[in-house]
Amino acid sequence: MRQYCYYQSPIGKLLLIGNEGLLEELHFSNNLKQISISEDWQYDETCFKNVLEQLSEYFAGNRQEFDLKIAPQGTTFQKLVWQELQKIPFGQTTSYGEIAKRVGNSKASRAVGMANGKNPIPIIVPCHRVIGKDGSLTGFGGGLDVKRQLLKLENDA
Repeated sequence: MRQYCYYQSPIGKLLLIGNEGLLEELHFSNNLKQISISEDWQYDETCFKNVLEQLSEYFAGNRQEFDLKIAPQGTTFQKLVWQELQKIPFGQTTSYGEIAKRVGNSKASRAVGMANGKNPIPIIVPCHRVIGKDGSLTGFGGGLDVKRQLLKLENDA
């Protein structure tokens, strides 16, 4: 049975979705209308206790790395990209092209961008740390304002 709960963060309400203690999805408030919560899902904050604690620590500037059981659903390539995203150090950024090199295909920066955009667990899998080659902020599921806020939070910590 899938579980879900909400977390009120400094960047807005977040929806957490998981199954059997594994976090599978995190959604921003601007996307909540697109998510349909099934009647057979269970609202349960207790199964997200660690996620809620670590998000609170992160937003307070007291956590730089997440230590959570996650189970993002995606293709083999997407999962490879998401693993690389988790290696980007707190407070630092990298480009789509750099991630493409790290996954073994320097010409795959567009595919990396697509995988980045499909990341089901943003913040925890830090897709906000990926920017354009020229240093510009590019698309983000939570919106560019939220991306700016997350990068600022990390740079100010």
